[in-house]
Amino acid sequence: MRRLLAMLCATLALAAPAAADDIRATGDLGLIVERATGSLLLIDQSEHAAIARIEGLGDLSHASLVYSPDERFAYVFGRDGGLTKVDLVTQTIAARVLQAGNSIGGAISDDGRLVAVSNYEPGGVRVFDADTLEMVADIPTGSKTIGLVDAPGRRFVFSLWDAGETWIADLSEGEPKITRIAGIGTRPYDALVTGDGRTYIAGLFGEDGLTALDLWADPPAPRRILAGYGRGETPLPVYKMPHLEGWALAGEQFVLPAVGRHELLWVDRRDLTELGRTPTHGQPVFAMARPDGRQVWVNFAHPLNDTVQVIDTQSRKVIRELKPGPAVLHMEFTPRGHEVWVSVRDADKVVIYDTFTFEVLGEVPARSPSGIFFTARAHRTGL
Repeated sequence: MRRLLAMLCATLALAAPAAADDIRATGDLGLIVERATGSLLLIDQSEHAAIARIEGLGDLSHASLVYSPDERFAYVFGRDGGLTKVDLVTQTIAARVLQAGNSIGGAISDDGRLVAVSNYEPGGVRVFDADTLEMVADIPTGSKTIGLVDAPGRRFVFSLWDAGETWIADLSEGEPKITRIAGIGTRPYDALVTGDGRTYIAGLFGEDGLTALDLWADPPAPRRILAGYGRGETPLPVYKMPHLEGWALAGEQFVLPAVGRHELLWVDRRDLTELGRTPTHGQPVFAMARPDGRQVWVNFAHPLNDTVQVIDTQSRKVIRELKPGPAVLHMEFTPRGHEVWVSVRDADKVVIYDTFTFEVLGEVPARSPSGIFFTARAHRTGL
């Protein structure tokens, strides 16, 4: 009888709902990288507030992260080669491995089971089980790897800085099957993939232009676009490389930052031809489209990095200039685009703007903030 009562009590305890104050859905959450202290700030979008700080993640000076499909876990890629799995529900580190000496980002497979990390030292890409962080594949390249993105079909696509190649690693059958594509160009430095997983575009540091690949083709063939866009002009010093991962797709046009130039480049999505250019305040770093595609928000490299410009995608003209503070490093739109969160590293804060009125809605204190990542990213290819 006692055993029966104990089992009944245990069953009732499991079935009892948690108190409302103990429940926090992950869909409204996000993480802010605090680069100077190796920590993450867990934030709530609706509350405009930080709710926890997670520490002990190593060197986050160039950190990025991706989310599991259920939005519970974040996988953080540190500059020191650390791969850290963070549990947003318990607000703790679930697992951590030092998998290389110098890393530059990563991606998660479309089924959420594999996490890939792009490495400078020793180069190549390493792939890990998303549950355990056990390594399941090591793909040496003999080169620094950049522009690592996920593609449909349990594939990862990345480029080789030293070799001027792009590789496609297909892990749909376990062991990686590699497709190597030569002739990408001189020193590809970053890349993007469209939301449908079809078009991969690599930016080139060693020459004017970019290279596009149609990932639906078999095999994909490199196509140079915007070749010589700076021809005839004296190159400017490059203070910070632009990030193509912050690319903008507005309707049928890509908006891309030009390397070492004070302008944005507009490209027709259908035939990849140039549509026009927009002069900007400085050298663009991120050019990010509001989710509806009507605006592009742009931040800039040092020494002009206290400014954000807003560009109307119909006229391609600057319609607003904002001054959030010194060293604006990153921006993140809420999923439907009514707000944008802007990290201001040297003011130790994140500023929240209304994207329609441009009013400041709030500020969140943070330690040297850089990247901002909302959990809605879990449901988008290439982020």
